[in-house]
Amino acid sequence: MKLYIVPTPVGNLGDMTFRAVEVLRGVDFVLAEDTRTSRVVMQHYGITTPLQPYHIFNEHQTLHSVIDRLLSGMTAALVTDAGTPCISDPGFLLVREAVKNNIEVETLPGATAFVPALVDSGLPCDKFVFIGFLPHKKGRQTAVRQLAEEKRTMILYESPYRLMKLLEELMEVLGEERQVSVSREISKLHAETARGSLREVHDHFGAKEVKGEIVVIVGGKPEQKNKEQENKEKE
Repeated sequence: MKLYIVPTPVGNLGDMTFRAVEVLRGVDFVLAEDTRTSRVVMQHYGITTPLQPYHIFNEHQTLHSVIDRLLSGMTAALVTDAGTPCISDPGFLLVREAVKNNIEVETLPGATAFVPALVDSGLPCDKFVFIGFLPHKKGRQTAVRQLAEEKRTMILYESPYRLMKLLEELMEVLGEERQVSVSREISKLHAETARGSLREVHDHFGAKEVKGEIVVIVGGKPEQKNKEQENKEKE
């Protein structure tokens, strides 16, 4: 009995690892956030393992039946639409329950959208915080204000339809000059990364139709320099 957490490509199907293909071929069944999306990937690699829907709308209802199948000695793999499961995607409940039941869990290394976006940004990568999606309504303003004091590089996910709103909210709280990098369509044909101040990146995307998955990398709060440091720099 074993549960594999298997990353799938965030864009280019060539980003699938050899081991991920082997695992998906070898397990008894695959839990998929969207069976239609996962079927495209599996057909591309000639994988015929049975698929079972597992998403935020049915995970509570199907969780215990999946655990029972694993306890009976079966093996399963969890995949989501793109990237690594559990990162702003379903999977946490299943992993937690598997651990409680002493079911072995193994997560394969592989694709996730925020790592290439972070590295491409040119902003500090040594210390960062993953924020993910901000609340859509209740608590959103509070969440944005809390970002103002964060000194580490911040990673946010956003829908292309709400990108402009997010950039405007960040400008209001963090200031127009705060550095930001926005990556979209990572590893796909029309991949793009725009870097600069919040104002510059806002104006860049305001002049075009925004499409694709969005990762926003925001620079942390600049450290305040004391007068002694400023004088040394002038010298």
